[in-house]
Amino acid sequence: MDTVDLLLHPVRIRIVRAFAGGRTLTTADLGQRLPDVPKTTLYRHVGILAAAGLLEVTGEQRVHGAVERSYQLNRAGTRISPQQAAAMTIDDHRHGFTAAVAALLADFNAYLDQPNADPTTDMVGYIQVPLWLSTQELASMAEQIRAILMSKIDNEPGEKRRLYLLSPIAFPIDHEQT
Repeated sequence: MDTVDLLLHPVRIRIVRAFAGGRTLTTADLGQRLPDVPKTTLYRHVGILAAAGLLEVTGEQRVHGAVERSYQLNRAGTRISPQQAAAMTIDDHRHGFTAAVAALLADFNAYLDQPNADPTTDMVGYIQVPLWLSTQELASMAEQIRAILMSKIDNEPGEKRRLYLLSPIAFPIDHEQT
């Protein structure tokens, strides 16, 4: 299974996201973070990601007679290259977007279901802003956003820091103007 097929599945997207910030997790930890995913499904998808090298075993310990593995994300392996994206069909993009939105919706609902969820205090945002942009302006804006994100991507957990999910999405919303 190639990286595109591995990553464009709603449950696997959520598993990969759960490891964000350099977390080391067991499948039991994942079960707590993704309580709406049946355990058998979770174990199956963790196995798929581990077999493909996207999750790496960082430790093992015996728990109640079974071996419990700790995993970390191989971040480099979770990126879809520009060449892979260019090779995707329209249906592949449709499937990928659907999987990403389904994972995003599940994560947002999991957040809202927490007893202490406070969207105002947590500065939750989901604004959509239509912009008239040339290809060059879009490329420039994407590079600026990328630079901002990359300046924060290696932040470590710390006092007063929470892990936030940002999901920039851009696509044309009307037919090309002539």
